[in-house]
Amino acid sequence: MTYRLIALDVDGTLLNDRYELTADTVETVRAVHEAGATIVLCTGRSPVNSLPLMEQLGLEGTLITHNGAATIRSTDRQVVHEYPFETEQLRPLVAYCRERRVHLDMCTPFELYVETELGEREAAMYGKFMLTPQRIGNILELGRAPVKFTVFGDKDVMDRVEADWLGMSLPLSVLRSGDLFIDVMHPQATKGSALRSLAESLGIERSEVMAIGNYFNDVEMIRFAGLGIAMDNSPEGVKAEADAVTASNNEEGVRQALVRYCLNGLAR
Repeated sequence: MTYRLIALDVDGTLLNDRYELTADTVETVRAVHEAGATIVLCTGRSPVNSLPLMEQLGLEGTLITHNGAATIRSTDRQVVHEYPFETEQLRPLVAYCRERRVHLDMCTPFELYVETELGEREAAMYGKFMLTPQRIGNILELGRAPVKFTVFGDKDVMDRVEADWLGMSLPLSVLRSGDLFIDVMHPQATKGSALRSLAESLGIERSEVMAIGNYFNDVEMIRFAGLGIAMDNSPEGVKAEADAVTASNNEEGVRQALVRYCLNGLAR
């Protein structure tokens, strides 16, 4: 098979808009795996709500989570690599959120923390992603190094937050991971850097890597891969970075791409 390592984003890519993994997609991913390719989920999600998808796919192996900030081994849930940062570096951003009442949370590889009681909208959001955050009085006093800090809100609010934070001189990276989400992480933590490290550890050349994603947090892995594919539901800026565009997540675009670029080539 031409592509020995295949990285799949989850939300907006592998899953449809109802957060479903279709039976036909599972069957196709399994067929590609059985043909010899290593499948890795490369997601902004945490291991907690990514591991069940690996089980649904019937796969074991490596998970790249938190947008590349933590790489996890699914068999024993061990952290293979992480990019932690100092909680103190978040102080101006936490102050910004508190003053403007922007919802925030903070992640270590397996834990999720919030400061305030969840409103109905926030509770629904966490429920949709199968997450139960722990409440802490002051996340700056957690005493553990986080791998990701996230804010959530309406698109116009996130647009303003993104513009404000990109205008600051911060030691951390500010990454738009969805219309309603902004992630703050170690500047070296990207899906692309994590995918590169995994490929090197497996002795796989860049030309043998395929990556499929749909949003700006996927751009680094799309650029790194020998074949970087954007979903049709991607913003135009993401499509411009890709080598090819497949159908949308509601049209099983991952399945279509795997059939076209992996299984058809294998049949020939």
